[in-house]
Amino acid sequence: MERRFIIIDGSSLMYRAFFALPLLTSSEGIYTNAIMGFSNMLGKILTDYKPELIAVAFDKSRKTFRTDMYEAYKGQRAKTPDELKSQIPLLQEFLAALGIAFIEKDNYEADDIIGTLAKKSASEGYEVLIVTGDKDALQLIEPQVKVMLTRRGIMDMQIFDEEAFKEKYAGLEPKKLIDIKALMGDSSDNIPGVPGIGEKTALKLLTQLGDLENLLDNIDEVSGKKLKEKLEENKDLARLSYKLATIFCDVDVNFVPDEYKIAPDILKLQAFCDKYELKTVLNRMKKIFADEFKSDSEEELTLDFSANEMPQYQILNIDNIDEFKNDIKVQGKCSILMQTEGKVPDVNIKLMAICVSDKIGILKDDFALVNDILADENIIKNVYDVKSFYHAGLNLAGKINDVLLMAYLLEPAKRSYEMNVIRQIAEVEETTDYEQLKDEEKIAYDIQHLDEICKTLQEKLKDMQMDKLYQDIEFPLAKMLSDMEMVGIYINEAKLDEMNAQMNSELNLLEQDIYGLAGEMFNINSPKQLGEILFVKLGLPALKKTKTGYSTNAEVLENLIYAHPIISKILDYRLLNKLKTTYLDGLKALINPTTKRIHTTFNQTVTETGRLSSSEPNLQNIPVRTAEGKKIRSLFEPGEGYDQILSADYSQIELRIMAHMSEDKHFLEAFRNNQDIHQATAAQVFNVPIDEVTPQMRSRAKAVNFGIIYGISPFGLAKNLHISPKEAGEYIDNYLRECSGVKQFMEKIVQQAHEKGYVTTLFGRRRYLPAIKSRNFTQRSLAERMAMNTPIQGTAADIIKIAMNRASDAIKKAGLKSRILLQVHDELVLEVVDKEIEQVSEILREAMQNTAKLKVPLTIDINYGKNWAEAK
Repeated sequence: MERRFIIIDGSSLMYRAFFALPLLTSSEGIYTNAIMGFSNMLGKILTDYKPELIAVAFDKSRKTFRTDMYEAYKGQRAKTPDELKSQIPLLQEFLAALGIAFIEKDNYEADDIIGTLAKKSASEGYEVLIVTGDKDALQLIEPQVKVMLTRRGIMDMQIFDEEAFKEKYAGLEPKKLIDIKALMGDSSDNIPGVPGIGEKTALKLLTQLGDLENLLDNIDEVSGKKLKEKLEENKDLARLSYKLATIFCDVDVNFVPDEYKIAPDILKLQAFCDKYELKTVLNRMKKIFADEFKSDSEEELTLDFSANEMPQYQILNIDNIDEFKNDIKVQGKCSILMQTEGKVPDVNIKLMAICVSDKIGILKDDFALVNDILADENIIKNVYDVKSFYHAGLNLAGKINDVLLMAYLLEPAKRSYEMNVIRQIAEVEETTDYEQLKDEEKIAYDIQHLDEICKTLQEKLKDMQMDKLYQDIEFPLAKMLSDMEMVGIYINEAKLDEMNAQMNSELNLLEQDIYGLAGEMFNINSPKQLGEILFVKLGLPALKKTKTGYSTNAEVLENLIYAHPIISKILDYRLLNKLKTTYLDGLKALINPTTKRIHTTFNQTVTETGRLSSSEPNLQNIPVRTAEGKKIRSLFEPGEGYDQILSADYSQIELRIMAHMSEDKHFLEAFRNNQDIHQATAAQVFNVPIDEVTPQMRSRAKAVNFGIIYGISPFGLAKNLHISPKEAGEYIDNYLRECSGVKQFMEKIVQQAHEKGYVTTLFGRRRYLPAIKSRNFTQRSLAERMAMNTPIQGTAADIIKIAMNRASDAIKKAGLKSRILLQVHDELVLEVVDKEIEQVSEILREAMQNTAKLKVPLTIDINYGKNWAEAK
């Protein structure tokens, strides 16, 4: 191991990790995405660079000696989102478990701690590598100190040494970065600099005159009257900026090498990852610290597991299957597990295990030998994932207990429901090192306690009054989802290819137009190159700068739409490019060569609210109202033998459920009188007559209406509406004051959650909220928002599931050919024949509008057309 000391800017990297990954939470509602992203970066550092010493530095507060010097320093920065702030102590807990030193100091920034440690360790002969997303650290580069800058996200990194710095900054020494910032300022830190001087001018001046002080003493040597005036007028500002930009390298931090050696506490690390459900993080750390984990796990195996506890099983075939089948018929029940391979609709059985009493048998082929047992209505079957049995073409009849669906209802927050997880939910103790078993051994081990697991889960469901939820909603839905997945939905491949070719042509034309307007060729998809073209070469106003350069996001470009004709071309290019790469290319690859249809997977055990999700591909995230979404939907058509695509869509179901649950008089009145609910809400919140509600008022009322349902925070609403968090908070407060029924409902739900630890839907579905009792304000607030929105979202999910089951049964009983293909949240998509449209529409109205008796009407919109776009 080299004498290498890695110093990580914890505040910078955590911030980048938070925004690089989508929000992730544990089952207790604790945010973990920043921890996940940071651990990815840390894992890469530890693997690639194998440091002898490592430390992580943090900012302790916004108030430092720099804010004493200049009150506006970093004053423009938005408040740290609560979702990120709550993860700081978790990251420090994670680092402590890894035995990695972390440091924070009053009155100083992380940069100052990093600079001090780098200076002291380099003087003792260590090779220092600073890891940060902040270019300020480049001033610390010396022969033994390098800086690794994260660029996009957190895994794209570039190492700067003296040579790399000089190449980027016109041959200047790294220390001259301070002089550069003193002249050009730094918008990210609110360092003022000299107004009107950018990076190119700063580099030119310093190349000519060496450093800031020499420049200010010799302003007469500068060419350009206006530039001289700027420098003369802003000498004090430049000197102040120099002080603000200088990293202080004499903080009271000791460098004792032994204090910075990595000393992981394996038990603490496992406990941390288990607590916050960071399985991926734990697995990565297991690989990095393999020796520590190996010795620890060997000790556990010696203490806890015995090879004699492995269940005995036999291989079944035509010669010995009859004895098993006779025992099953006598017992009247059995447990069956499968391992399958392949994707719907081409699913094959790999292994099948059968257990009756204490006998375990495994079938490797000729699975038809047990068809009579599966189809026997008098035999109870315990299974895992009944949907996979349907996919494998097995005809299951009689009473079926699916431990997967039961476990999901009992604990809907689990990341996965593998058998080892379900054993935990059923409180069945592990007796062997499961990961070391072979396929046959695993399936034998899984099945030996399946009957006991089923009984325990059934008792728990009954105690929690969710047995009807399982029997009447979730279990029958599995068969319907299987049918939908097997059928798939037809996509017109010829039109898809034609659309793809057309878009390629349009993209090529747009590229040429953009190059012509820019006066040169460049990478349109590169924000850096695009920023140089727009804001340097073309001189457009730079509305927003980031640490990596000019911002070219959609908001910036849309605000510049009239500044130059190139902007509209770039926006058109981005839209088409997204359409092509995200949808067209992806869908093409997923067309089944035999059926010519796309077969998505509906995930029944993923969301905590009970909603279905869709994957491979996700057909639930195609934009509904945008032009791009309509283009994609137009490719989905009725298959051979069918005439129309029909869409049946609930009208504002979640708001209607909120009206029912809250009994808010304004919501009840609006829905009962068939008013535009967003317009009616705007009139109430903004205290204007309904006919004087402006489009902006309605838009903002709509955002708050749906924001309340989804438990949005002021931070989230501010981001959606492009307003300040303070203004967003005022909107929410005003809304809840005017819609007092909603406010009282939310308060009541939160109170019940605090008392019970969970909330329920109208149909009894539970969501546990352990963080509701947390002492951490941020975690507790998040749990309270979940408490407010889950009964609404979950009830909507229950209603659409019931409607699906009823509609599907009614269509089959009527002997109709038409069939349901997709569920997209509140919408059912069918392919129908013309002569059945009226009858199918009536079945859908009956099934969907009468699912639940609410205090306001449940209504649906039915449309049909030659493709999905026409039907929406």
